[in-house]
Amino acid sequence: MKLNDLRDNAGARKMRLRVGRGIGSGKGKTGGRGVKGQTSRTGVAINGFEGGQMPIYRRLPKRGFTQIFRKDFAEVNLDRLQKAIDAGKLNAAETVTAERLVASGILSTALDGVRLLGRGVLTAKITIEVVGATAAAIAAVEKAGGTVVLPAAKPTAEGTA
Repeated sequence: MKLNDLRDNAGARKMRLRVGRGIGSGKGKTGGRGVKGQTSRTGVAINGFEGGQMPIYRRLPKRGFTQIFRKDFAEVNLDRLQKAIDAGKLNAAETVTAERLVASGILSTALDGVRLLGRGVLTAKITIEVVGATAAAIAAVEKAGGTVVLPAAKPTAEGTA
């Protein structure tokens, strides 16, 4: 075998069909677009058009909305914390904060804050500072002898009057 003898397997590369190149090609004249009308011409953008019938996106009622100010929290489970402590990535003696979680590689980013979830078992006594935690997570941390530090609740408008 020589380098100049190398070839692709038969049928490995299929040529693109050139439409509109004579009736003998089988895709000539109208180029597979049918005859006349909007879709036989260029620049057609009729997504959602149903031939004049009321489109489905207008027939169905609208419900709800997207809260544009919603916060996106990074979530951490107890088992991930325990695994990191066992591996030596986290020091249980220091307060665990969002910055420490990112620095240790448990989280890639802290987003709008860290939320502690209760999956798994925690045996290490830790103090963790998060913006939110489930009741099960708080109970598990306190059972292990640690504490969960949550931000102080903001006073409401009714409370100031």
